[in-house]
Amino acid sequence: MSALAQGSAQRRVLLVEDDPSLQRFVSMVLEDLAVELTVCGDVGSALLALRRSAFDLLITDLMLPDRSGLDLLAELQALPALRGSARLVAFSAGLQPEVRSRLQTLNVERLLFKPCSVGELEACVLEVLGPVPAASDAPTPPPQQQPAPQADQEAILRNFGGDAALYRGFRAASLEQFAQDLQEGERACTTRDTPALRRLAHSLKSVLLILGLDGSSDLANRLERLLEQALNAGSAWPAEADGLWQELSLQLRAIRADTPEP
Repeated sequence: MSALAQGSAQRRVLLVEDDPSLQRFVSMVLEDLAVELTVCGDVGSALLALRRSAFDLLITDLMLPDRSGLDLLAELQALPALRGSARLVAFSAGLQPEVRSRLQTLNVERLLFKPCSVGELEACVLEVLGPVPAASDAPTPPPQQQPAPQADQEAILRNFGGDAALYRGFRAASLEQFAQDLQEGERACTTRDTPALRRLAHSLKSVLLILGLDGSSDLANRLERLLEQALNAGSAWPAEADGLWQELSLQLRAIRADTPEP
């Protein structure tokens, strides 16, 4: 544990993740783990945060808007004083064997696969940082909630450890973010911005799967793969992308419209 954290009951965690919905998911899960969370959306701001403060744990995505998470990890390996004693965890949807091998050389201790469940995230943090320090006061029991619709129960059990309140909070934040995602998707299609739409599809794939919307997640995955192939081949905007995005955007709008009042 870092010298800074030794003087505080709260351990310090730096999350490097550009997806607002996943930022919110991690923040909600870690609320009960006695950590102080700092969130950065790109490598540049993460490096600045590391220069300003010491952290006990760094969790980084690999696909980031300015540089790769691999670049961040390589820089920390080259500058050990900047990393300090922070433990390293990679948080990504796709980890090919060559990427996993590279992560091992960069001192990454754990891999978190998107979308991870509440239990998987908690277990990772507790394994790396140790048990939560004992609290002086007993936690306040959560308010009673109406039972979740049957369609949501599987996601609550699978991804949220049975915590319906946590699921509701994450779902509400995700639906709010979907409004911005729809605007960004339309902009990317209009301007034929292949990298931007690929990043958006990548993000939606994980968020939708966490919410238990497997069919919509699969559609986002198909769109991401199509755009990834175009980028790797250096080819023009794929004609099929417009149709896939229109189908996905209709599903996002339907999800938002179908949300019951709390």
